[in-house]
Amino acid sequence: MTRAGLVSARLSSGQLADIVDLVDDAQWELPSACAGWRVIDVLAHLGALAHEAVESPAPQPGLPTDRERYHDLRVDERRGWTHAEVLHEWRVFTSAQLEVLEAAQEPPRAADPVEVPGLGTYPRHLLANTMAFNVLCHLRRDLLAPDGPLPFTVPAENDALVAPAVEFMLAGLPQMQGPELTATVTEPLVLELTGPGATTVTVLPAARQDGPGQDGPEQDVGQVGPRQEGRRDGTLTVRPGAEGATRIVSTASDFIAWGTTRKPWRDLCRVVGDPSAATPFLDRLDII
Repeated sequence: MTRAGLVSARLSSGQLADIVDLVDDAQWELPSACAGWRVIDVLAHLGALAHEAVESPAPQPGLPTDRERYHDLRVDERRGWTHAEVLHEWRVFTSAQLEVLEAAQEPPRAADPVEVPGLGTYPRHLLANTMAFNVLCHLRRDLLAPDGPLPFTVPAENDALVAPAVEFMLAGLPQMQGPELTATVTEPLVLELTGPGATTVTVLPAARQDGPGQDGPEQDVGQVGPRQEGRRDGTLTVRPGAEGATRIVSTASDFIAWGTTRKPWRDLCRVVGDPSAATPFLDRLDII
């Protein structure tokens, strides 16, 4: 199970709560580093996510299928709220969301697949990692200086904070962009992440539908065979270990920035081996 994801989500949420107490009315209205959102809008987004995790909304035909546009819609619905109303929703439902995620770690339901519209399907226990990723990324990349407008500090990142967020990103990588990303990977690409949250994985190309291959979850712990075959269902495979000649090297913390296109990948990682094999993938990758 991914109790580490729950630990990370609690840590980042606690750090965000400490920051919230320091923000004044004028600072809530400052533009964040998340394009089009003010600081208060980032909290509205996190509050909306938490609310929906606790109380699933009724189906609404016509909602955007693009996940980013969906998030914009939910933020727009809250733009007429006062700061106090936004923060109240965030506080109440963040606490409740953490309780829901803790319950999701318990078998037998922990392994049940859960579809996150627009983002893919994940085992229920991994939803804790989605919260860990969202809160860490928005707090440290969109709100706090040097990227964001708020001049406050939080404890340095460590494995407990970063590793679960990266785990979610790697689980989402084969699913979020579908064929447009799959088409960019024509040979195994090793992603070597260093520092807090360090890990090394290989992104394997999708196997031909009519050829040999092996089915399995996106993050398969088995060994890659000599032919380094990927999944036969037409999607990429992310597999632990280094299984290719071309390596993409970055810190795990920087991966959160460039893997979400908040920062240019060329500024934060280096390619060892064949740049022409890695560049199309790096140019297309955009984890939400």
